[in-house]
Amino acid sequence: MPSEIADYALLSNCRTAALVSRDGAIDWLCLPRYDSASVFGALLGDDAHGSWQLRPDEPDAVAERHYDGDTFTLVTRWTTAGGVAEVHDALTIAPHTVAVVERIDLVRRLVGVSGSVAFTHRLRMRPDYARALPWVRQRGTRAEPELVAIAGPDSLVLRGARFEPEDHSHRARVTVAAGDVHDTVLTWHPSHREPPRRLDVAAALDHTRTWWTDWADRIDVRDVHRAEVVRSLLILRALTHRDTGGIIAAATTSLPEQFGGERNWDYRFVWLRDAALTLEALVAHGFLQAADHWRSWLLRAIAGDPSQMQIVYGIGGERDLLERELESLPGYRGSAPVRIGNGAALQYQADVIGEVLVALHAARDAGLAESAFSWPLERALLGHATERFDEPDRGIWEIRGEPHMFTHSRALVWAAFDRGVRAVREHGLAGPAADWERMRDRARAEIDAHGVAPGGWFTQFYGSTEVDASLLLLPAVGFCAPDDPRMLATVAEIERTLVVDGLVHRYRTDTGVDGLGGDENPFLACSLWLAEQYARSGRVADARAMVDRVCALANDVGMFSEEYDVAGRRQAGNTPQALSHLALVRAADAVHAAGGRG
Repeated sequence: MPSEIADYALLSNCRTAALVSRDGAIDWLCLPRYDSASVFGALLGDDAHGSWQLRPDEPDAVAERHYDGDTFTLVTRWTTAGGVAEVHDALTIAPHTVAVVERIDLVRRLVGVSGSVAFTHRLRMRPDYARALPWVRQRGTRAEPELVAIAGPDSLVLRGARFEPEDHSHRARVTVAAGDVHDTVLTWHPSHREPPRRLDVAAALDHTRTWWTDWADRIDVRDVHRAEVVRSLLILRALTHRDTGGIIAAATTSLPEQFGGERNWDYRFVWLRDAALTLEALVAHGFLQAADHWRSWLLRAIAGDPSQMQIVYGIGGERDLLERELESLPGYRGSAPVRIGNGAALQYQADVIGEVLVALHAARDAGLAESAFSWPLERALLGHATERFDEPDRGIWEIRGEPHMFTHSRALVWAAFDRGVRAVREHGLAGPAADWERMRDRARAEIDAHGVAPGGWFTQFYGSTEVDASLLLLPAVGFCAPDDPRMLATVAEIERTLVVDGLVHRYRTDTGVDGLGGDENPFLACSLWLAEQYARSGRVADARAMVDRVCALANDVGMFSEEYDVAGRRQAGNTPQALSHLALVRAADAVHAAGGRG
């Protein structure tokens, strides 16, 4: 059975990611990309679906872990009766001279600290989401053993420890004394090529550490929850593909929003909305180059007719994200179905163009120069927004029920035209600003007339009196002031109906608006959006308290999943969730700006 979701730590080389449990098991690894098929899939089943465990033989060994500074090299220190030793786990970052198609290296380094500690590797490789049993053979010499596994297009080479077969799995034992260092490296490469040369582990780990720390040193750090904000920005970088610039929503698929329920989705793709919000957070902390990289990705992904724009793409800009269910993986602790692909790619979500234009305008304000195609792209997107102005949508939460005129979506339509007008009038770009201003004013008048309940709060959608946590973002995009009476009334109604045990739900699921059965847990990003709103409307103490409350729910290495199960006291949903981490950055920034320093 997999560990609790909060028991996993992230490894990343900005091309793919692995999850390592407190018990030393790598239970999730997709190769060679975040959205490739898993080689280790025990996270969505058990050891039979692929896992690589490395821990001391002593059953009472005690583990403590941390990242090696501002990196994603995980150091797990094991204390046993016979001694102390560490496991250093890392997906190494190759120099730019090494193309992604050549190799991916996962290092597990044993370091003896004191005494003597015996470790056992338990390895079960199950490529293609556990649908393939690889052909495995021994190569190399006794001094330099190699275990080679091939399944279709993928080949894995294990070097370091000597693995012996055991019932369709492999084991290796290694004992380290004080001062000993023993490396085992799993290398992925295309199966039609010869295995790449052995990794220079010391050099690779050193380069990886330097790469991460150089990136972290450029962070423009604020005072509020400094460590948590830095780690969140690092996680956002860890979810950004180094080559394409695509920013994925999470490193996993199908971790349940409700344990035992059907709300299991694949988040290993690039949502324009989430990526745009991530971009804003990175730009706010000094990473203008990230904006340029993602803008290039965007231009490639949606090149052509804007009417064919999707709201989510593959990491390289792929459009075919056919959603389907896997029978080979039973689900996290039995929570089925396990889905790959995402049907939201076929939805119309009216807010997305607004999110993109808001982010690009923030980058423009920060000094990002226009490329040859960037402003023409934005003009084309505004033309598309004009054509679909009166069309209902599926909203920010990608409902599977009937489309509506969601108030949040309509406010982002307003924001799209607002940023078009400002681009012309503030930055001197060419465009029909008067036409866009008329469309902007239409959107505002429509929301004022149809998006406000008799009680004075903004509504989830036209004709409803329900609220939705996404309404907390209206001041952030400039639609209204944080202390607008309608906004304050919206906050009060959210506090009355959506805040449970101090955390915020996205919306009430019992209304049936989302077209799904069951319930869900509080959404961490929404709780942080409320904290941001508190800070911007003068409730700084409440904002600080909410940020503190959410930060206390992070795991021991600073990771948040999507939701939090208050009754079960456990994280829920896909992890690490970009939206949760960027919402923390925004909330902490808002508290800092309001004078709520630590």
